[in-house]
Amino acid sequence: MFIPIGFEQRSVTTSLGRMVYYTATGLPWQENKVASEGLETLVFLHGFGGGSSAYEWSKVYPAFASEYRILAPDLIGWGRSEHPARNFTIEDYLTTIREFLQQTCTLPVKVIASSLTAAFTIRVAIAHPELFKSLILTVPSGISDFGQDYSRTFFAQLISIPVVDRILYTTGVATENGIRSFLEQRQFARPNRIYEEIVQAYLESAKQPNAEYAALSFVRGDLSFDLSLYIQQLTIPTAIIWGRKSQFTSPEIGYRLAQMNPQAIKFFQELEDVGLTPQLELPAVTIGLIRKFLPLLTESPTAVTN
Repeated sequence: MFIPIGFEQRSVTTSLGRMVYYTATGLPWQENKVASEGLETLVFLHGFGGGSSAYEWSKVYPAFASEYRILAPDLIGWGRSEHPARNFTIEDYLTTIREFLQQTCTLPVKVIASSLTAAFTIRVAIAHPELFKSLILTVPSGISDFGQDYSRTFFAQLISIPVVDRILYTTGVATENGIRSFLEQRQFARPNRIYEEIVQAYLESAKQPNAEYAALSFVRGDLSFDLSLYIQQLTIPTAIIWGRKSQFTSPEIGYRLAQMNPQAIKFFQELEDVGLTPQLELPAVTIGLIRKFLPLLTESPTAVTN
């Protein structure tokens, strides 16, 4: 229902289980398999939150399907990928993102990633720069940047209480009203940009068996970290897009992170009246910026911060 036309679902097996991904396999994007295999790869990685999945990028990645081999995975614990019944750690995602790239790509790739996953991707790129050609990141944040401790917030402490966490997930997250509230309060600057398909796509992901494990690990703060401790080690050419109305992660945090490594972070673009997921809220603008940055990151020899 939520797979764009011309795309199909495939999967690879990681150390934590099967990871589903979506890729263009024919018309109207590619006329034959041989032609598609010769294309450069573009990987889209979704962020975290109640019901997150590769759907987050589904209004963007088809725009590149005639020019690139597109890979858009559901991360482990999300979407249609495997949902191990475990409390997830940062290392789980650093490992499975790396494994996915190693299994699906033979050359360095251009990766587009969102929010906490974008921060994870920076760490993977630091440890394995040979896997990456460039990065375009929307609101990359470890959520506990510059010494902030997200895990000490009231909601993170509340969701850490056994039994209460499951009740809150079942009644407050994995429902149509819960998803809509999450999108309005956390993801979007303008609620009138949220339409029914978005709500239903997030709800389908949130209601998968064992979906609460990854979501609760995220909300408790188990996956948060201070990105400022790592970002100076990044060497991959990078562009950052930041919604002005991102909840918990203001553009000021983004500017501070970008200024710590101008050699790698070539561009910083702030978007007015946009929240945490410009790829869903303003997909056409996001597509335009990605098209702008893709060639510039390959060609630009010097840092440019806007």
